[in-house]
Amino acid sequence: MPPAVNVSLLGKVALVTGAGRGIGRAIALGYSAAGAAVCCAARTLGEIEQVAEEIRNEGGRALVSICDVRDFDAVTASTQATVDAFGRLDIVIVNAGVNLAPASIADSDPALWAEVLAVNLTGAYHCIKAALPHLRANGGHIITVGSGRGHRADPGRSAYSVSKAGLAMLTRVAAEELWTERICVNELVPGPVLTDMVEQALARGNTSNLGLDREWFKPPEAVVPLAVWIAATDPATGPTGQTFSLMRRDAL
Repeated sequence: MPPAVNVSLLGKVALVTGAGRGIGRAIALGYSAAGAAVCCAARTLGEIEQVAEEIRNEGGRALVSICDVRDFDAVTASTQATVDAFGRLDIVIVNAGVNLAPASIADSDPALWAEVLAVNLTGAYHCIKAALPHLRANGGHIITVGSGRGHRADPGRSAYSVSKAGLAMLTRVAAEELWTERICVNELVPGPVLTDMVEQALARGNTSNLGLDREWFKPPEAVVPLAVWIAATDPATGPTGQTFSLMRRDAL
């Protein structure tokens, strides 16, 4: 389980996309440890079932929902299933994302370029839109998981950078539209996280473009305290339209 945080989400209900691994898994476990009921949503059933089992073994409440964020109907079904199971929805973590076949624009595959935007940007739009009818009941939080690559140019990763830049703007537009309804929308930028993919690259000695000269790397669990704090703020008066970053000060 992730480290304990001194903020309570008792009585809250969270939907976490991409909950089967990495940052999504850590936030799902962390939210449960803070008292929230959690819907673990992702495309891979085995992974989210394992996360849900960990939550239940610790006395928490968890729901599993297969969800491809590219499919608005699937996202709507996962959102409705969360409300049906737990009676409400308070927090949505827009975390599902991909970074397929990084390459220069000249060498890029148009189909893969479009798929990255479909998951990282259109998928985020689907998550926000599907959640609104439920969040309006009590107010709540939408937290998008952004990237430093959405705030600065990164050669060789145009699809990912553009998708995350669009996500940053989507976050701000949604915040402007929803603040009067007590729905806060913020971006969480974790910075480099030691996911399986990164650890494999480090083991192979493939450290090019990982930013080792600019940044520190952290385990997914290091993102949890900030994610819990944002979700615990009062939606009526809390921050919205902001970027909360765990990167170095000058890295964005």
